[in-house]
Amino acid sequence: MTVTDTRTLSVPGATVTYDVHPAATASAHPPLLVFGSPMEAAAFGTLIGHFTDRTVLTYDPRGTGRSPQDDPLAAGDPARHAADLQAVLDDAGVGPVDIFATSGGAVNALAWIAGHRPKVRTLVAHEPPTAQFSPDREIVESVVADIADTYQAHGEGPAMAKFIALVSAEGPLPPTYLDAPAPDPAAFGLPAEDDGSRTSALLGLNMRTCTPYVHDLDALGGAATRVVIATGAGSGQQFAARGAEAFAVAAGLEQVVLPGDHTGFLGGEYGQYGEPDAFAAALHQILDD
Repeated sequence: MTVTDTRTLSVPGATVTYDVHPAATASAHPPLLVFGSPMEAAAFGTLIGHFTDRTVLTYDPRGTGRSPQDDPLAAGDPARHAADLQAVLDDAGVGPVDIFATSGGAVNALAWIAGHRPKVRTLVAHEPPTAQFSPDREIVESVVADIADTYQAHGEGPAMAKFIALVSAEGPLPPTYLDAPAPDPAAFGLPAEDDGSRTSALLGLNMRTCTPYVHDLDALGGAATRVVIATGAGSGQQFAARGAEAFAVAAGLEQVVLPGDHTGFLGGEYGQYGEPDAFAAALHQILDD
């Protein structure tokens, strides 16, 4: 039976907590670093249970879970998260590694590869919600800014309702998207009342910096890391999937389709179920190529 080694690391403005899950048996596979943003390490319990053939590292990004920031309201942009990831890899003393990064974590991972050239063999970037090459980039960035403004003005319920509407929308957003009435929080089981808190890592800390982040394609293309952009078979033309596809085409990166949708790896975390067995099998195949 293996025992998880949980470690803390001081980085500028925060204390980051990460976990080392040893392989169940001796393995020739490189370690696997798994993360999202603002998802915490707990989101990946089911997925990493499929990778007992190698050491797995997980972590809580700054401002989430076990990784408090000195200023709880400080924004964590992809460049800052990239520096944290490099610090984690250096502190862990492992490498080269493979990476599975999802959602905002995939945006951060791409920034990390471009900016730090870490010892990473393969990065599977799952549905990075980047607007950089989307045909509706300007309206998407305006909608993202509106969600952040709504959070600051009215709290989590109204802002989260707008966020759910955005990530569920199929196809490019029309120029009149923001002219439509705001979604009712109650329709999503969310409170309309403002509890006064403003510490949501999703709505308050990362919303303005993740989707609009401009990636350095020359630096990314010049890295030794194999970069694979993954989308979900069930994601259709929702923003994270189509943004990822447009980015892969513009950057000339390898594309794959994984089972499930944006949360295809979940096995009950947050009360959500994807297709974790099939998802993990497909991910194994990519990493073992």
